[in-house]
Amino acid sequence: MASTSETCCTTDLKVGFMGAGRMAYAITRGIVNAGLVRPSNIIVSDPSPLMKNEFEELGVAFTDDNKEVVARSQLIVLSVKPNMVKPVLQEVSSLISKDNIIVSIAAGIKLATIEELLPSGTRVVRVMPNTPVLVQAGAAVLAPGSAANPRDAQLVAQLLSSVGICEQASEKLLDAVTGLSGSGPAYAFAAIEAMADGGVKMGLPRDLAMKLAAQTMLGAAKMVVETGRHPGQLKDEVCSPGGTTITAMHVLEKNGFRASLIDAVEAATKRAEELGQQ
Repeated sequence: MASTSETCCTTDLKVGFMGAGRMAYAITRGIVNAGLVRPSNIIVSDPSPLMKNEFEELGVAFTDDNKEVVARSQLIVLSVKPNMVKPVLQEVSSLISKDNIIVSIAAGIKLATIEELLPSGTRVVRVMPNTPVLVQAGAAVLAPGSAANPRDAQLVAQLLSSVGICEQASEKLLDAVTGLSGSGPAYAFAAIEAMADGGVKMGLPRDLAMKLAAQTMLGAAKMVVETGRHPGQLKDEVCSPGGTTITAMHVLEKNGFRASLIDAVEAATKRAEELGQQ
């Protein structure tokens, strides 16, 4: 088996996923669609066949055997629920070598916890991605473990950058990343749904209201990213004196719109911390 220390981000990289949930599917589909990894070089394991057809439609192998994933992979993504991390790693630990990189996307599970369950010197990278990797618009943050080298972090960043953006940060910030960008798509989906409902209430057809709400959210996000300007400044430029937008903003402020989002990020962050402690 070729060593990942000698492997750059190429289509020859062999990637395995232990856990076949929505996030694993999103990342798999993203890197396949980006042409970054050959489908034939990807294998996914899960005891449940629930997602089997979706993965096989991408051209990747599907198995119920975690040990097969380890045997066939260089970079192994731990994509199981947090409560399954310990039994899964205990099952495959004896098969992990220093040629492997273990990438954990399990929310709240600390690097030290993962490293304790694996052979000494195992190269581990912890990542918090989000589901828009499915459409190559994800936001991920990684933190390398004690034995991971800069090249390992670069490799993982290159993979995830093909399906969005990937930043590196201290592990102590990853719970807050979980609360913001990890859970954040759900906040945005709820906002889009509510805006569309508002349009329907005021007489717009449902399909038109949904398209307008989604495109408005997309366009606003794109302006923030591409202009680099503060969202508050961009907001002010939409708010004409005595106009419709400033009137609407007053209602949002009165009903705690901004405070609710801040509270949501805080609550999700604390839950991620709880998961790590459990």
